[in-house]
Amino acid sequence: MAGERAEAGAVRPLCAVAVPPAVFWCFWCLSQVIVHDVNELTEKLFPIVEAMQKHFSAGSGTYYSDSIFFLSVAMHRIMPKEITQIIQVDLDLKYKTNIRDLFDEFDNFPEGAVIGIAREMQPVYRHTFWQYRRENPQTKVGDPPPDGLPGFNSGVLLLNLEAMRQSKLYNQLLEPTMVQKLTEKYHFKGHLGDQDFFTMVGMEHPELFHVLDCTWNRQLCTWWRDHGYSDVFDQYFQCEGEVKIYHGNCNTPIPED
Repeated sequence: MAGERAEAGAVRPLCAVAVPPAVFWCFWCLSQVIVHDVNELTEKLFPIVEAMQKHFSAGSGTYYSDSIFFLSVAMHRIMPKEITQIIQVDLDLKYKTNIRDLFDEFDNFPEGAVIGIAREMQPVYRHTFWQYRRENPQTKVGDPPPDGLPGFNSGVLLLNLEAMRQSKLYNQLLEPTMVQKLTEKYHFKGHLGDQDFFTMVGMEHPELFHVLDCTWNRQLCTWWRDHGYSDVFDQYFQCEGEVKIYHGNCNTPIPED
């Protein structure tokens, strides 16, 4: 778990992470929870992600405190080498199945994939990539599934840390020159941190990602339906199958059992 210190030594959680079942079981048996101080993580992250923050953070500046929103991007560089897989999740989730079942998805990663992530279920990136789409009218960038590239939602992330460490391509994409090159190509300016980075990289190198079924991250936010995209919204929002994880993004109520 990553959090920031509050009064009287309490910790306010920012995100939760899970390690593979075998390690998780040891933690459970020992009643042990490892808490990482957000300030310490930020100190390690900032040199790695500083250059990308101006492209994927709200506002025009690069702020030290924003680095934590890029934790997943460089987790493989700051976590101990013995940790090879991590699931990182937002806190606005409701689980309808045991999260241990999600670890089975690591076995489904195709060769070359380093991250498992579900598609974004709103036309967020149809909007963000508007200029690129106008210049490239035949593109699938920003189009809805199943044939389009709607972008990703980072509410549920499977990080194969070992694969991330070994991937020459992925680590090249973290370099400031590569980030700048891609943001210029796609005219990209976002504010959603790691989600924006993964989305942009996914447009260029989809082979780095294992796409999770929407039932593993059933997003509920409908903001974009009421802000200019009602005609295409349902093409992004539909999700068939039994929901395993509900995601109450943008403060959306989650259905009761």
